[in-house]
Amino acid sequence: MKTVNAIKGLVLLALFFIGINQSRAQKYCYVNSDYILANIPEYKTAQSNLDQLSAQWQKEIETKYTEIDKLYKSYQAEQILLTEDLKKKRIGEIEVKEKEAKELQKTKFGYEGELFKKRQEMVKPIQDKIYAAIKKFAEDGSYGVIFDKSSDLIMLYTNPKYDKSDEILLAMGFKAGIKEDKNGAKGGQPGSKDQMNKQQNAPMTPGSPKKQ
Repeated sequence: MKTVNAIKGLVLLALFFIGINQSRAQKYCYVNSDYILANIPEYKTAQSNLDQLSAQWQKEIETKYTEIDKLYKSYQAEQILLTEDLKKKRIGEIEVKEKEAKELQKTKFGYEGELFKKRQEMVKPIQDKIYAAIKKFAEDGSYGVIFDKSSDLIMLYTNPKYDKSDEILLAMGFKAGIKEDKNGAKGGQPGSKDQMNKQQNAPMTPGSPKKQ
């Protein structure tokens, strides 16, 4: 019985060391998807169009809130002269306008609103192409793991020689970009600063005016 247990122990120990050796032999690298996107002209065009739409819709919403603010200030100035029925009517008109403005804001900028759908329509196909290029790069190069530096994954230190972002760009038919070193200076070697904001220009939506 002791001999059997000893053999089992040796087998488990052997498997443990084989696992360690295999993990050490595993190839890995990382890419910066924000940097890759920033160097794809198609993405820049899509983002520019999204920014224009966002600005246009935000202006429409701000116009509505400005109108509401004027109506409320006018009501405040005149309410002492109004009958109770007229007061209720004016307040009702203001509340309807506020509801319309909030609904427009939700329709344009809310979860699964028009901006969200437009971004999915214009940006997702580009992201899918990047994923396909990364997948092929991993298979061709026998990489077990490829990290994304621009994701929520915390990477405390990255060695530039393992950054394959430019290889992905070249594989997709685009030119490699100019990266920044740790001091912010531009150079040919991959650096550690992202080229884009994490939030892809998500619009600041206006709030309703405060009542005086």
